[in-house]
Amino acid sequence: MKNFLSGLFKSHKDNGESKISFRLNFVFVIVGILFAALIGKLAYLQVIEGNQYKAEVNRSDTTIKTDNVQRGMIYDSTGKLLVGNNTHRAVTYTKGINVLPAKMYDIATKLSQYIKVPTDSLTKRQMATYYIASPTNAEQVKNKLNGNYTSDNLDQKELDYVVDHIDLPSSMKNAATIYTKMNGAYQLSTTYIKTSNVSNKEVAEVGEHLSEMPGIEIGTSWSREYPQGNAIQSIIGTVSSEKIGLPSDRLNQLLSEGYSRNDSVGQSYLEEQYEPTLKGTKAQTQVEVTRGTSVTKEIKKYGGQKGDNLQLTINDKFQNKLQSLVRDSVSGSVGDSTGAYAVVMNPHTGAIVGIAGVNRNPKTGKLTDNELGAINNSIVMGSVVKGATVSGALMDGVITPTNNVLTEKPIITGGTKKTSWFNKNGEANMNIDASTALEVSSNSYMMQLAMKEAHFKYVEGGPLTMNPNVFNIMRGYFSQFGLGVKTGIDIPGESAGIQGLGGSANIGHALDLSFGNYDAYTTLQVAQYMSTIANGGYRLQPHIVQAIRGTTSTGKLGRVKYEFQPKVLNEINMTQAQKKVVTDGLYDVVHGTNTYRTGINLNTIKPEISAKTGTAQTFYGGKHGTETVTLSLASYAPSKDPQVVVALAIPNLPTDAESNNTNLAKSIYDAYWKYVQSATTVSDDN
Repeated sequence: MKNFLSGLFKSHKDNGESKISFRLNFVFVIVGILFAALIGKLAYLQVIEGNQYKAEVNRSDTTIKTDNVQRGMIYDSTGKLLVGNNTHRAVTYTKGINVLPAKMYDIATKLSQYIKVPTDSLTKRQMATYYIASPTNAEQVKNKLNGNYTSDNLDQKELDYVVDHIDLPSSMKNAATIYTKMNGAYQLSTTYIKTSNVSNKEVAEVGEHLSEMPGIEIGTSWSREYPQGNAIQSIIGTVSSEKIGLPSDRLNQLLSEGYSRNDSVGQSYLEEQYEPTLKGTKAQTQVEVTRGTSVTKEIKKYGGQKGDNLQLTINDKFQNKLQSLVRDSVSGSVGDSTGAYAVVMNPHTGAIVGIAGVNRNPKTGKLTDNELGAINNSIVMGSVVKGATVSGALMDGVITPTNNVLTEKPIITGGTKKTSWFNKNGEANMNIDASTALEVSSNSYMMQLAMKEAHFKYVEGGPLTMNPNVFNIMRGYFSQFGLGVKTGIDIPGESAGIQGLGGSANIGHALDLSFGNYDAYTTLQVAQYMSTIANGGYRLQPHIVQAIRGTTSTGKLGRVKYEFQPKVLNEINMTQAQKKVVTDGLYDVVHGTNTYRTGINLNTIKPEISAKTGTAQTFYGGKHGTETVTLSLASYAPSKDPQVVVALAIPNLPTDAESNNTNLAKSIYDAYWKYVQSATTVSDDN
């Protein structure tokens, strides 16, 4: 019995100890799992998300204040300053951390006692915003609303009420304008309050009360100046003033890039195209703040860097002379002439040496400089394009270097007669090859090439039933030379030209297209086309910026940071024999022996040039307007070693005009060899 009880007791004891041990072990396991989960979470927060939380803490405790820097300058190809900066005293505001409208209201109101700013652009809503920034004014307006608002639309209701019911005094405009500028700034970004005509008295009074106006400082601003005159500005473009601020169509983009609302920014042409280069990098100061609003320490992290400089391919002396020559070409009695345009280009690099243009009002004769007309004014150029027509036919295989003789004759289809300028009635019918066709500027030859490319068999007097795909065929070859497509120049806003209507209904115009009397091209496109021929078949992207350069310690033009290299857009697939057919023809235009050669007036130019003249029959005022002609010219020199291309166009001249284009070309070449490159460095034998 004793042994039984002892065994029973032991059995119960063992069983109890086993249960206690199991419970303890279970608790330990649970605790272990919880500790493991905690350690895992801590590790995740520390290792995986540590940087994010660290960044959050830093954003809470430190931030960056930015200050504006001077804009990069622009120089010509010789290093002459074209666009610089004028320095002005300025009153600036750096917005603090979590600054409330009421505080800015007080600062703006006080500052308005010491400076006067232009108020003409201030709106009623901006005045209302300033007015209710005062807690006292806001409370009065709120009471007048009589509860007609929700917590979500109270601010909007207050603004609407002030605009509609309260006639704010004009004396408030100065302070309201200042407040508007302050309110547009980001935290710890510096914005301009006044940048011009800051008087000595204003500087003294603002300086005396700086401690009463947190964030207000006396600083410096810059505006563009043009030491060589404003003529070049139409190419370079403009920079917005602090009064205008950021362009509205790019506002959100620029704000996201760190601009303040009234920062200056390039808003057209080169100033816009190269904005990232010219703007520089703002100075940065690390500001340590409490979790409230007070600044505890400022550490200069980056002093800022002035914008880099642009050096252009344009030679300023030559540019001024070129513009003067173009202006003079239409300054006399030239009837309905609407202007003149010229481009001078290096055929081996694509560098634009000079670009000129002038618009003319036919009714008043008034001239307006418009250099950009050379890249965005599309003109029916006439026969200058015939080099591309012949090249296309050679590439298409409808003629070859050894088999290209056709009969010069009037082309009569369906009762319509189209002829060459020297063969109106067939009195000068003759067999000519492709080079001679260029020399004498044969329209007939070009029309026959178009018909061959369309696989159309010409029958005199028969209907013109060509396949309308011929438009695409010819334009495809033209585009390889740059005619009818954008050239890619580094100036925004260039035109791709204008294409006439195609299709069977307009098939007669396919013949006009072949000799340059249908589609319209820019003068720059003509320069690119002739450069492609001059350099052996490479269509190069034109550019007007030669290099990006830094600034020396003395403020002069510094080292080259980036230099633009020639960029080939496409290569013409022609054999040397095919190219020679075209270049021989262009040489003979000036130096040939045919009675009808069109460039005889250019044969006195030294070094020798190769060229293609152009005359297009046009109408000023539309199809039923005054009959006019457009004279054009595309050329290169020296003929055997091309160094420069000259392209020009003078639209809507009187019908008896003959030598305006060649006379202008002579003057341009004289100026080029005088101002850009000495003619003694090249010769006709090179």
